Amino acid sequence: METWFERGVTDGLPVVPPTRERVERMLRATSRARDTLVAEVPPNYGRATVEKLAVNSVMAGCRAEYFPVVLAAVEAACDPRFNLHGQSGTTNATSPLIIVNGPVRPGIGLNCAAGVFGPGFRANATIGRALRLVMINLGGTRAGEISMSTLGHPGRYTYCIGEHEEVSPWEPLHVERGCAPGESTVTVFPGEGPFIINDHLSREAPQLASSLGWSAAGVWNHKSFPLYGHTLWVIGPEHAKTIGAGGWSKRDLKRHLFETVRRRARDLRPGPDGAETGRLADLGESDPEALVPKFPSAEEIMIVVAGGTAGRFSAVVPGWMGGEIGAHPVTRAIEEGIQW
Repeated sequence: METWFERGVTDGLPVVPPTRERVERMLRATSRARDTLVAEVPPNYGRATVEKLAVNSVMAGCRAEYFPVVLAAVEAACDPRFNLHGQSGTTNATSPLIIVNGPVRPGIGLNCAAGVFGPGFRANATIGRALRLVMINLGGTRAGEISMSTLGHPGRYTYCIGEHEEVSPWEPLHVERGCAPGESTVTVFPGEGPFIINDHLSREAPQLASSLGWSAAGVWNHKSFPLYGHTLWVIGPEHAKTIGAGGWSKRDLKRHLFETVRRRARDLRPGPDGAETGRLADLGESDPEALVPKFPSAEEIMIVVAGGTAGRFSAVVPGWMGGEIGAHPVTRAIEEGIQW
């Protein structure tokens, strides 16, 4: 075990030694040849062959049936639109959050319910960890060398959840993003740590939606109007039931969040010594009373339902940057023909 620490190929926790027998067992979970190139992993652009990904999955503690999910997650994370290069070296605390949809979830025992962001479930813990080990060992994203996050967050060990589709009043994330309901997918989101919102009082959709929105008004910082990229809302099942019972769709909730959470431009000015750029500077000069939205657009708000069915909690996960040089969520189908 000490050998792997000495080689610098761990995330700071012990790894499972990738013996040939274990790697061969992992490879039997996919129809792809071992030397098939899945991706080149930024920022070092190491060659992620199927065999190398199997090695890292063994080290992370994955069962063989998790391997197709890891393959899809690596493909999604290495898509240029996701900008893994930027996330790997930023001083911010972003990390790829893997969101799993479809029949693979119960098939591999992936947690979508109580404690969805927490410990206790091997599939969540090891799938997320496998992607991080790939980033370290093939992409070179080692803390203090290329990974220069000022603070980091626990999701940089493992960050993987499933959507609790069975209790959601809405279409699941992968269907919203153009996939078939019976398809299994992963979506990677460039996320900071989840900010938990507790509202046990609101009983109507407009009241609750406003409460959720204004509770998140300070993420990044209270003058980040608008935010720079996508924002993920993880709506707890009790909150989702309240909002859905009011006849609200996902689109209604997104539009309400975008239109409601706004502040006057004059309140957001950084002061005489601060720098103003872009939209806020223009509004501050032309109309100090103009209302600036927290979120750049309703389309850049993502919603999933996850967590336990007891407790009126939700969470918001701020994204990392946006626009042409930023990071955008990416969805990939999990290999077909695999029986879980």
